[in-house]
Amino acid sequence: MPQTDDAADRLARLLAATALGDRAAFAALYREAGAKLFAVSLRIVRERQLAEEVLQDSFVSIWGHAAGYARAKSAPMTWMAAIVRNRSLDVLRRGSRETEDVDEVLAATLVDESAAPADEARRAAGAHSVRECLGELEPDQRQSIALAFYHGLTHSELASHLRRPLGTVKTHIRRGLARLRECLARAGVEEAP
Repeated sequence: MPQTDDAADRLARLLAATALGDRAAFAALYREAGAKLFAVSLRIVRERQLAEEVLQDSFVSIWGHAAGYARAKSAPMTWMAAIVRNRSLDVLRRGSRETEDVDEVLAATLVDESAAPADEARRAAGAHSVRECLGELEPDQRQSIALAFYHGLTHSELASHLRRPLGTVKTHIRRGLARLRECLARAGVEEAP
């Protein structure tokens, strides 16, 4: 993607600051590059909602991998566009959404319409607690757990899909589940038998 040197320099500085965990720089990076990257995804997936989901997932990946960006290898916009392109193609290959809204999936999974009102209230409170606890996880942990639980991916499939080492994926899941368990215990949600 053609860029002026000034724009490329600014994006490279924002990526460097993002790699250090600077949320303001990450927000500025999103404001500057989001529209162009959305257009890249929309051209591939051809559905606005899917393109929005791909863009969100791609920015989570950009946040997590900003430290790996090397200016000598590619321009910042090229590097980010490659992430968006690959995510978009993954969505097309899967034939459905790569990630689903965790809130919607949890609500559908945890609510039994035949339950008594008291049971329904307990389940709704539990679902709310699960959503809050999932929100406390690191993005890599949350994504790994969601893909494993909702899409039934094995550790090996997750490693391949996320392009991460198997040990890293197992660690994300193990630590994420431990944090989830602790959070749910603090919230007073009982574990399933």
